[in-house]
Amino acid sequence: MDARQVIETYVTDVALLLPRRQRNDVAFELRALLGEELQALADAAGRPPDAEMALALARGMGRPADVAARYRPAVTIIDPADGAAFRRAAWIGLVVIWGLGLLRSFWPPLPESGVLGALGHWWTTAALPSLWWPGVLVAGFAAAAWGRRRWPRTADWMPRPSDAAGNRGLLVVAAVAALCGACVLVAPAYFIDAALGGRAAPVVIESFTYTETFRQRQGIVLLVLLFAQVALMAVAIVQGRRPPLLRRAETALALLFCAAMAWTIASGPIFLGAESDRTAKSLLIPILVCTLIGIGLQWYRRVRPAPG
Repeated sequence: MDARQVIETYVTDVALLLPRRQRNDVAFELRALLGEELQALADAAGRPPDAEMALALARGMGRPADVAARYRPAVTIIDPADGAAFRRAAWIGLVVIWGLGLLRSFWPPLPESGVLGALGHWWTTAALPSLWWPGVLVAGFAAAAWGRRRWPRTADWMPRPSDAAGNRGLLVVAAVAALCGACVLVAPAYFIDAALGGRAAPVVIESFTYTETFRQRQGIVLLVLLFAQVALMAVAIVQGRRPPLLRRAETALALLFCAAMAWTIASGPIFLGAESDRTAKSLLIPILVCTLIGIGLQWYRRVRPAPG
């Protein structure tokens, strides 16, 4: 990394710990401050600023969590540096618990009491019992804060690769996984038969055979989107970086893939076998939810310093 990249990653790490409404302004202010101090250090040393000088400056500012705590209101129940992480973990956990509870309560067939009965079941089996989650978080964060005070950290902050830099190893793994998924999508019955050593019963092969409607509609769309994702990954692997235009294209393609999965789940059967079809759609639901969560986290973690 050069000096500019070290400063950028430090500013990003600080900004991501702030409420979204503060993030851009603080990032712009902190970047300008560090830039001026880095230039002053370089002038005093009589040489251009380098990564080592920028790293020493960033470490001198303190941990990103401690710097962020100076900008945001303190959370008194636990360490101020952990307040934002606690709130985020609490809400994410509650939403996941409530969502899974709703899915379980409304999963067909509905109870005889109908929608109100399903809501009552969700309230008593998911909503109220979910209050254990914030309690566990309070205990965990309090223990972590006590541990930090009892045994202060000595490790210095280290810059991490930015999202734009990309990680060729992870991209290669993701591209291979997407290609494997495309192969399974083309002929699932073949892979099941191969996994069973070629001894799969005809009824099993038939149950994992696509319906004609899926083969001609949703299957083609899903396959095209998978190959498009592999193409974008290949571009990032060759370039060794993920510029803003490529990241926007990846997000748009991921949203299209989510829409295609939702279309597949909501429309007619995928496989001829009823149990195979139910299993496939049950697997698509968490994939869809996790993909949407990933897109949401990517959007939430954006940092765009305000222009001067």
